[in-house]
Amino acid sequence: MVQTTPNSVENTMRPHHLVRRIGRLLAPLVLLLVIPGCNYFILLGYLIGGPPQLQPLFEKETNKSFTDRNVRVAVVCYAPDDLTKFHDNIDQMLALRLATMLHAHQIEIINPDVIQAWMVNNPDWDTAAEVGAEFDVNYVVYVDISDFALYERDSTSLFRGRCEAMVSVYEMKTDGRGTRIFDRDVQSVFPTEVPRSASEVSYETFRNEYFFRLADEIGRLFYPYGHGDDIVNAT
Repeated sequence: MVQTTPNSVENTMRPHHLVRRIGRLLAPLVLLLVIPGCNYFILLGYLIGGPPQLQPLFEKETNKSFTDRNVRVAVVCYAPDDLTKFHDNIDQMLALRLATMLHAHQIEIINPDVIQAWMVNNPDWDTAAEVGAEFDVNYVVYVDISDFALYERDSTSLFRGRCEAMVSVYEMKTDGRGTRIFDRDVQSVFPTEVPRSASEVSYETFRNEYFFRLADEIGRLFYPYGHGDDIVNAT
């Protein structure tokens, strides 16, 4: 068997691959020369570390961050009975997806299944702060869902996810009390341009995709994201 080393890969690279690689390296340098008034430092940043990311709104408004050392976060989602009657477990599904997204961005999260089990065993819980006190966290993200749908309005053959919710953050004190320090009204629509035909994608597949998009939309309130990330929500 012939072993391939990094040097041998370079030596055996086809000419058109070399041309493509050189083109990718030269394109930003050409921009530096031809774009009038171009900010050289911004383009240099693109070359070194990729496109800049936007600061999450939560950090802008509160000067606090979920990624600070020793910070733990609980996610709680609530949907009224008139929604869960038609969309079973949407609160649990969103809590799981959102917690997963936050964890993927280096935010320490309490297992949402553990929180859900506690809520089931304590049906009289009333506030997000009660959950925060029980699990000894620094912050509770509370998502209050007021409207949810997966079909285009007046249609059963076109998918378009919609969700209206209020996202709040409670900062927990050492005595178990919580103070609401952040609010954001979420009006989510996916896809944003045209609905998706039910003949092209199954209900289950679209539902899972929309929960992922919705969780990321909410998650961006708390972690950085790129300028062009919204493009994927168009179709």
